[in-house]
Amino acid sequence: MALRVHVDVVSAEEQIYSGEAEYVVLPGEAGELGIWPRHTPLLTRIKPGAVRIKVPDGEAEVIYVSGGMLEVQPNMVTVLADTAIRGADLDEAKALEAKKAAEEALQNRSGNIDYAKAESELAEAVAQLATIEKLRKRRAH
Repeated sequence: MALRVHVDVVSAEEQIYSGEAEYVVLPGEAGELGIWPRHTPLLTRIKPGAVRIKVPDGEAEVIYVSGGMLEVQPNMVTVLADTAIRGADLDEAKALEAKKAAEEALQNRSGNIDYAKAESELAEAVAQLATIEKLRKRRAH
């Protein structure tokens, strides 16, 4: 029997995923993290991007997270996301619109805009679009 790790992905609104996995790959603050069964305990922040969960005897489950925290124990991985959306539920048109709005806000040097918020919204939109692109490439193979 292959080693497995239990994975929970939870957002403020709902539990997105709970189940066994062969491994998990996600965007950590210092770069992409690969988590396997019996991984050393770890607590770190995660950046916006795709969480890929390799389901035993199946394809990888892809979930977009807008950031949050990752807790790793030898047999359990918990992703506490600010926002989490299943890859299949991502809306490309909405992400493109958000990206365009954030870019326009950053280019507009007049007015009272919150540049940190606009940059954060731009990063989230770009991460969503990158997740959508990863899903497309995976389906093409």
